[in-house]
Amino acid sequence: MDNLSGAVERITFYNPENGYTVLRLRPEVSRGQRIPGLSYDGLTTVVGNLPELSPGEHVRLQGLWDTHPKHGTQFKAELCEQSLPASLAGMESYLGSGMIKGIGPKMAERIVGQFKEETFDVIEQEPGRLLDVPGIGMDRTGKITAAWQEQKQVKEIMVFLHSHGVSTNLAVKIYKTYGEASLETVQKNPYQLERDIYGVGFKTADRIAQALGLPPEHPARIEAGIVFALNELINDGNVYAPREMLSGRAIELLGVAPELIPSGLERLAQEDRIRPELVPLDQGQPASGQGVSEARAAYASPVIYLTPLYFGEKGVSERLKALAGAPKRLVQASFLAENLSAEQRAAVQMALENPVSVLTGGPGTGKTTCLKALIDALQAQGASVALASPTGRAAKRLSEATGHPARTIHRLLEPSPTLGFKRNEENPLEIDYLVVDEASMLDLLLTNHLLKAIRSGTQVLFVGDVDQLPSVGAGDVLRDLIASGVVPVARLMTIFRQAADSQIITNAHLINQGKLPLIDKDSRDFFLFAAEDADAAANWVVEVVAERIPAKFGLDALRDIQVLTPIYRGAVGVSALNERLQTRLNPASDKKAERRLFGVTYRAGDKVMQTLNNYDKDVFNGDIGFIHGLDAIEHTLTVDFDGRLVPYDWNEVDELSLAYAISVHKAQGSEFPAVVLPLVPAHYMMLQRNLLYTAVTRARSLCVLVGSRKAISMAVRNNKVAQRFSALEWRLGKG
Repeated sequence: MDNLSGAVERITFYNPENGYTVLRLRPEVSRGQRIPGLSYDGLTTVVGNLPELSPGEHVRLQGLWDTHPKHGTQFKAELCEQSLPASLAGMESYLGSGMIKGIGPKMAERIVGQFKEETFDVIEQEPGRLLDVPGIGMDRTGKITAAWQEQKQVKEIMVFLHSHGVSTNLAVKIYKTYGEASLETVQKNPYQLERDIYGVGFKTADRIAQALGLPPEHPARIEAGIVFALNELINDGNVYAPREMLSGRAIELLGVAPELIPSGLERLAQEDRIRPELVPLDQGQPASGQGVSEARAAYASPVIYLTPLYFGEKGVSERLKALAGAPKRLVQASFLAENLSAEQRAAVQMALENPVSVLTGGPGTGKTTCLKALIDALQAQGASVALASPTGRAAKRLSEATGHPARTIHRLLEPSPTLGFKRNEENPLEIDYLVVDEASMLDLLLTNHLLKAIRSGTQVLFVGDVDQLPSVGAGDVLRDLIASGVVPVARLMTIFRQAADSQIITNAHLINQGKLPLIDKDSRDFFLFAAEDADAAANWVVEVVAERIPAKFGLDALRDIQVLTPIYRGAVGVSALNERLQTRLNPASDKKAERRLFGVTYRAGDKVMQTLNNYDKDVFNGDIGFIHGLDAIEHTLTVDFDGRLVPYDWNEVDELSLAYAISVHKAQGSEFPAVVLPLVPAHYMMLQRNLLYTAVTRARSLCVLVGSRKAISMAVRNNKVAQRFSALEWRLGKG
């Protein structure tokens, strides 16, 4: 094979799933050496499956020169070794590239100017000498030394992990988790990575394990496969899995003999990682839609829970029944507002009298009016009231609508990195009444944490639209609570005249009734741009967001318009639309810092979303912000969340995603001035009535559908709400 060494100038393409890379390299050229395909700027193209490299890094490559019919001469790399450059210019470029936290281009120039060829030896063996460089104090010396050692350790780990498809960013996480024990931990039980590190899945761990020679029947592999299969079902919203269904999926995933699964289940139960249970399975079907007939075959069948979900479901059931068992309260009629309809008055009276109750109804039916009247009545009686919602945007809406402060459930419970939540059984919320809005979004575990913090005697009202999509997390709490019959429910049905003037609200109710929305030329707030296929729809989405809506309605394309889509892949999926909208709305510029991390280019000004709860940073799944800046020296990216600046280390950025386009599920609880929704027949697997209904009701002033009437019709007709494997309704009703 041919050899090629040099410094990475820029990354043209990188696929994080398999490491396939196209990069431009500035080769080191010996006297008299000729480099094929060298361009006028002294660069050549390298392609191959490589570790996640950064500009400025020095590499030694082995491979073959090849001529591509379109792209010309390229070096196809087979082996890649990340190394340290030998020339002074290379050293300066490497140190100033952003690879070493704490060193930028100017500082790199000063360091190399001070120590010349000794530079790397000084940093590694005599870091105290860095104090001789102007502008470097003790604090920065410590940071540079620590970053150098981390890079060295990570590179050693990468030599081992790269061939198994683990990116540099994940290698950094592995090092931060296990430190010097990283390689030992990975080699001893690679499946431990899946348990300990966000971003490492079963398939990555399994690749490493097989390369290490662990047999397919190894107990650690069987256990990891069972838990992975169970988590896949839970990710679909199920709380548990029927034992037979779980076993079948695990066998299919692992490719092992069926008789190995029972012993794996037994070991997991002994470690208390899972909980076997007998529950009735005649209450629904799995969110995946598979195994229904088998699941209904017996009234009480063996099922498997992840242990936290088992205790979560039991806890929610027991606490709700305890709260609901409190005596009713007497309410004087004088406390009720006079401007309520008979339907609303009955709903408010129900909420005042009962210890636990539910208020549901579609848009425009007066839920907010009821809440205002309820809060006024409670405060007139001297009661302390708290308002909470599952997401920050929903809490903000609730506060604006009622005129009373509202918080997210997480902030109400006072998150703690060590305790989980400070508010719990030992330290309950000191309130008389709690209103939980957007209750259709409540998953089982968050509901359990919330109910733990409610003291005896506190009244609770769950408010939500039960016809919307269920929670992203496991469970279907609001639907189960209503179906159980253990608490009174008020359902508002009347659409008020002011709301009826909005075609968004009119069409939302038509969709919910199984009727096609009205789309006409005279509409002020509901439009359709026709497109029969995904590519045409994608083109329309970009034009509508970037040009048409801002021009006609004066809305800001970045801050006022939200693209929602049913799918992640394809031309009108979340990923592709984010790339196109980023290019159009926030294009690359010499004035904007950017960095490619985890296969995504993040740029100053980008619209981003937090994708998991981070109690240390006080940001939660679904929070939307804008990238305020990137610091290539300190390796940080800062996001502005409604005026609060939150820093992320580069290896934490996989908690974020671009948010020019988001899934309909991720939009739950939020409301946007304008919503743009692509719907094409190719989406048929995802086209459901409650998905379309949820998307339309996210729009406050303007809703634009992009796609075909056929796709809209498919969604409206499909009312098969995939019920989830959940035993909460049964537990609530069994006495």
